[in-house]
Amino acid sequence: MTRLMLSRRNWLQETSACSAAAALAVAASLADVAVAQDAPAQAAAPRPKKFRFSLNTSTLRGQKLPLVEVVDIAAKVGYDGIEPWFDEIDRYAKEGGSLADLRKRISDQGLAVASLIAFPEWIVDDDARRAKGIESAKRAMELVAQIGGSMIAAPSAGAKEVEHIDLVKAGERYRALLEVGDQLGVIPQLEFWGHSKSFNHLSEAAFVAIEARHPKACILADIYHLHKGGSGYEGLRLLDGAALHVLHFNDFPETPGRAEITDAHRVFPGDGVAPLKDVLRTLRNIGFDGFLSLELFNRDYWTRDATEVARVGLEKARLVSLAS
Repeated sequence: MTRLMLSRRNWLQETSACSAAAALAVAASLADVAVAQDAPAQAAAPRPKKFRFSLNTSTLRGQKLPLVEVVDIAAKVGYDGIEPWFDEIDRYAKEGGSLADLRKRISDQGLAVASLIAFPEWIVDDDARRAKGIESAKRAMELVAQIGGSMIAAPSAGAKEVEHIDLVKAGERYRALLEVGDQLGVIPQLEFWGHSKSFNHLSEAAFVAIEARHPKACILADIYHLHKGGSGYEGLRLLDGAALHVLHFNDFPETPGRAEITDAHRVFPGDGVAPLKDVLRTLRNIGFDGFLSLELFNRDYWTRDATEVARVGLEKARLVSLAS
């Protein structure tokens, strides 16, 4: 009897232990299920994204300041980067300025060189002109590399008035330009202009970038040019954010209409009718991690104090981004 009672007691203890273990296992399993069910919701939740802002020097072009002063202004008011033009850097160097000193000045003030605006005729049909355009692109790439940058703009310079551009050939020519960039450590960004007669849509730029068949092919978009050329903004969601390094940031008024509007009508972000908040939400969703570069050509702004224009432009750009 004693042996039977002991065996029964052992059986009960073992059964209780097994039941407890089973309960714990079920609880753990349910917890895992709950976590797994929550995971998609957590993954889908948008992550806060702080945009970086650059000052394109066209915004202060009318004040005709020395380039180093524009760099100082950009740093003083709080930009993250600066986007100079090729002619400004070239003139600075030809007048005896040291590119090494300029690079140090930019870096010491915590700025990055977002890109360099250049106009090499890489896309034209004329072989001789295109060869000169490639040499011009090399010069621009060398200059931007010397001041610490790794990007240049590559618009359809020289072909703005052309009625038809063969996009397949343009893809081949863009690849050739990218291969030049590979040699110099600089990426040419394919830019489309809304006022061009043919190469003026985001879809055309995407086609050419794909046709280039190069891992560094990318697009330089612009709020104004997306409007001027009639692309709209919905197509941005189809792009990979990694293929956008810079977006020219600006706004435009309701009037004049799209046919009559010009670069000079650009206004501060938030002062016009562009759907900037929607655009910025799209950029967040596609993983954009580049620069929003304030690029304006407003003649009225060119008559104002340069520091004030730069400061107001940055403040308004930040306000729009915070609301997106």
